[in-house]
Amino acid sequence: MTAICLSMFVLAAPAKTSPYVEDVAFALDAIEKQCGHFFKIKGIAWDKVRPEFLAAAKKVKTHQEHFMLLNRLVARIEDGHARVDPTEATKGVAWPDKGPQKGPGLFWCTYGLNIFIKNVWGAAERAGVRPGMQVLSVDGVPADKWLAKTIDELRDLQGFSTDNQALFFTCHWGLAGPQGSQMRLRLKDVKGATKQISIPRLESNVVPWGPAVFPKDLQRIGRQSYGKLASGFGYIHLRDVPGELPAQLDTMLAAIGDVPGLILDCRANGGGGCDHDAVFGRFVPKGRTLAFAKGYASQGENPYAGPMVVIVDAGCRSAGETVSGMFKEDGRAYMIGPSPTAGMSSSKTTIELPSKLFSLYVSVRSNKGRFNGGQGIEGIGVPPHEVVSYDPKELVEGIDTLIRKAEDLLRKFPSEKVPYKPEQYDWKAK
Repeated sequence: MTAICLSMFVLAAPAKTSPYVEDVAFALDAIEKQCGHFFKIKGIAWDKVRPEFLAAAKKVKTHQEHFMLLNRLVARIEDGHARVDPTEATKGVAWPDKGPQKGPGLFWCTYGLNIFIKNVWGAAERAGVRPGMQVLSVDGVPADKWLAKTIDELRDLQGFSTDNQALFFTCHWGLAGPQGSQMRLRLKDVKGATKQISIPRLESNVVPWGPAVFPKDLQRIGRQSYGKLASGFGYIHLRDVPGELPAQLDTMLAAIGDVPGLILDCRANGGGGCDHDAVFGRFVPKGRTLAFAKGYASQGENPYAGPMVVIVDAGCRSAGETVSGMFKEDGRAYMIGPSPTAGMSSSKTTIELPSKLFSLYVSVRSNKGRFNGGQGIEGIGVPPHEVVSYDPKELVEGIDTLIRKAEDLLRKFPSEKVPYKPEQYDWKAK
């Protein structure tokens, strides 16, 4: 008999799947299971994301590359809170160091289809940039194309819950770059004259602070600002939502006193966490309860019972959206802003990956489910009653269009849009 070589029947061992590929495959399924209900609201085509990232995972060779790919994957769920967290096994793994990042000393806003300078300080101010100037080009690229390209680049790397949030982020943080690098702007002033200005990125502050122009002579408590305007109306700017916000409001409202109207400005509110009912209660007549969409009892020593206008923008995030949003959604105040809020307010969960190298932190349920007709905030934001954009001509004059508009509204309040009627609670203007 002819001897048969047994080696002919030895099958090759199956190739071991990379832990990076296993993580990505697992993440794709887990994200769809946990977050898939947001996909329709956000317009996400997950069937197109899946093959792209499975193919990319096969090329990953290091933990750092894995971290970067997972970040790009998480960015696809368009979630402003989502992130990739290292574990003990990957402590210290991060994006490649790009060196110090600085800003040029200016922020942008949009008016119609055009881009304008909203705030100016430091290097940009020294270079001759002024609020209200139109941005025609950036580094030789038409401003609208530069902005669209930069938004696309940022969205590839990090999540934005809404288009409004992506635009706002890019007009503020997105203007930063390597320290000392130049931003070349072609600008047009209010008279139509154009000029080319080169600005070094030297400013450490790239975080938006709120109004285009702060009212004069405001007082501070924590990160909040407050006082009376020349018009006689009260003004409060909430920069964040700390646990002690109700107590802060007691102090602010006592100092402001019985004013004929109050502006609650929540632009660029970075969020936080507090007792929402206790905040709302500071704006319910003493000894009374309001119950339109939800019941709120009066709280605090100096609750304010008069008409209110709330100002928001897409820099109003997370708890800033729930706090500002309840005044509109629950019937207490009229809301204005250049856009809805950021749309990133949710309950989150952690997804552990098989390799134990990283975990994913993602939104699974929208906060304030009664908002927006039962759709909540995540992926939508809180739309104002009335969209009001910054007027470039007013920026040139040092006027904050939103505050000016709020004062106009308090003089002739749109009571048909707001269920709360101060006079029904024995409040009278003084």
